[in-house]
Amino acid sequence: MRTASVDGRRLQAAKAQVGVLTYHNDNARTGQNLGETILTPGNVAPGTFEKLFSYPVDGYVYAQPLYAPNVNIPGQGFHNVVFVATEHDSVYAFDADDASVGQLWQVSFIDPANGVTPVPPGDVQSQDIAPEIGITGTPVIDDVSGTLYVVARTKEVLGDGSHYVQRLHALDITTGAEKFGGPVVIGDTIFDGSSTTYVSAPSVSGSGDGSVGGQVFFDALRQNQRSGLLLLNDAVYIGWASHSDTSPYHGWVLGYDAQTLAPAAVFNTTPNGGLGGVWMSGGGLAADSNGAVYLSTGNGTFDVTGSQAPAYGDSVLKLATGIDLTVADFFTPSNQETLAQNDQDLGSGGVLLLPDQPGARPHLLVTAGKDGTIYLIDRDDLGGYQRCGTGCDDVVQELTIGQCFCTPAYFNNQVYFQRAYDVLKAFSLSNGRLVSPPASQSSVPFNYFGATPSISANGSSSGIVWALQAAAQGPAILRAYDALDLSRELYSSDQMPADQLDGAVKFAVPTVANGKVYVGTQGSLSVFGLSTQASVTFAVNKTGTGDGTVTSADGRIDCGTSCTASYRGGTTVTLTATPSQGSVFAGWSGCDGVSGATCTATLGSGPKSVTATFNLQQGFTLTVSKGGTGSGTVTSSDGGISCGPTCAATAAAYASGTVVTLTASAGGGSTFGGWSGCDGVSGTTCAVTMSSARTVTATFNVQRQQFTLTVSTAGTGSGTVGSSD
Repeated sequence: MRTASVDGRRLQAAKAQVGVLTYHNDNARTGQNLGETILTPGNVAPGTFEKLFSYPVDGYVYAQPLYAPNVNIPGQGFHNVVFVATEHDSVYAFDADDASVGQLWQVSFIDPANGVTPVPPGDVQSQDIAPEIGITGTPVIDDVSGTLYVVARTKEVLGDGSHYVQRLHALDITTGAEKFGGPVVIGDTIFDGSSTTYVSAPSVSGSGDGSVGGQVFFDALRQNQRSGLLLLNDAVYIGWASHSDTSPYHGWVLGYDAQTLAPAAVFNTTPNGGLGGVWMSGGGLAADSNGAVYLSTGNGTFDVTGSQAPAYGDSVLKLATGIDLTVADFFTPSNQETLAQNDQDLGSGGVLLLPDQPGARPHLLVTAGKDGTIYLIDRDDLGGYQRCGTGCDDVVQELTIGQCFCTPAYFNNQVYFQRAYDVLKAFSLSNGRLVSPPASQSSVPFNYFGATPSISANGSSSGIVWALQAAAQGPAILRAYDALDLSRELYSSDQMPADQLDGAVKFAVPTVANGKVYVGTQGSLSVFGLSTQASVTFAVNKTGTGDGTVTSADGRIDCGTSCTASYRGGTTVTLTATPSQGSVFAGWSGCDGVSGATCTATLGSGPKSVTATFNLQQGFTLTVSKGGTGSGTVTSSDGGISCGPTCAATAAAYASGTVVTLTASAGGGSTFGGWSGCDGVSGTTCAVTMSSARTVTATFNVQRQQFTLTVSTAGTGSGTVGSSD
């Protein structure tokens, strides 16, 4: 039985601050911090929320940063601490709030001068993790003993060859010192380019890929420790997969005593086959309150009755954690063979255990993989394998969402998914089932890999969904959304140059605690929080005889209804004016730049306002009359003027600047004689530009009747006859 240290008790007593001690916040992997009292949808905005500072680190940060409040650092007092692990095989402890305090301690597990380095990607024949492989899976912290457990990988060039070693370290969170006689070697493999020697390795009986003499050994070179660690009932559980399916490999789960680091459990997903990795795009092994462990596996052998049994590729497993790890139940999609053939791992997605739901099946989990199917599964009866056609799986529900490299998040009876090449979506739960279509969704699609969202909230209120967008070949982007309405994006780190992050790392997860958001990238840890600068009030005024709306590009001003907002000094706000019907936009004042209806304003250290003027559209009367002795009609192309055969004159009102086109048509027995008062004439057409009251006249004349005059001559003489015309 463990006893709590003074620091452990202090950690447990820090109820006002919630620690993030494991991947996605808890063993159910819900991703929610319900004790966040500082950050709210009202203050997370470009003017009031910003990147406060960054800490440089020596490698890529694939593991989720962890946070422990009120840690007593020897000689330095109590600090809120954020822990960061890198692929350069370092673990850092930083002050979580104050950049001037900075690094509290750092430990490194390499010794380049003596041939101990991170593993080069070329040695595992893969670039899935680059430019080096050290610490990948998210560590876990025991808040009672004050211990951080982490798996580190090294290449160690010794006299007998290149050793590839994986170790479990137990670090004192106050100093970084090794505890419990650690580290313990998990596996030590020598590989010379053609042959493999297992210096030290867990093993299981089996005839599967890479087996030797009826045993399958853990290969410390091939096995990729990608998934987050799990601390459960005084044991640390760790999962492994592969690097880009480079064989031979298997899915492994190993357990170690948390106090002695002695091996406690060994499980292999495919001992008589191959593959079946436990990677889940970095998701953590999950556990329920009864001590069962849940995970999903990738492509691999599946066989529960034949010569390769037991083999659990593309499956969700429930493992019992007694003396050893054993399969208590499983679910395998009916199209498993197709999934494996087409590299459509079920195991690309993590497992989320939902809080108890109403109905006959209250204990549910949800997961999704590369083939894009969401599976809602009964934890009391996972469903096994149904050898049948599509759609016959014995699960609670299946929904199609699209390719998922993510662990979903849960908050307030909604499940949040961010799949590849899609927007963030929130699915409501009703009577133990997911409701489709989504209750809300964001507007900006993410890149390949999507994201694993995190939730911050104060109990059931002030919910914010946080997600890291891994832009292709560019900086990571931190996005925040209102959990009640994902169409309302609260913040995006690409809006301000000062907030821009370093290069993105796939599958990275933001950590939210005590008013801060912690983001690991390619060589740094960035800390976001409420702005330390005084906020500046920016106001939009409207004037003039008309009306209209003014909106800002960031959505914070909609005037309309909301004509003021607080911004950080130095922020440039872009506004657009739109006149209401019957009004015209007349101009801006107070802007730093104007282009038509667009205004840009850069805020300084004090309040600033701009004014948009809208005026009523001014109307002018166009009067059309007819003159002459004949008859005819005059009509306008817009239908406003229609002066028929009996009409002597008519009029219509037009807005200033309107061009009116009139057409004259002569009646029977009449001819069109011409226009007067037009700005332009083309035959029977008249154009008038309305800048004042105008009068136009169309003349029609009676067509004169024609008679024939016949002249004849008579008599005996000759002569001529002429007319005066």
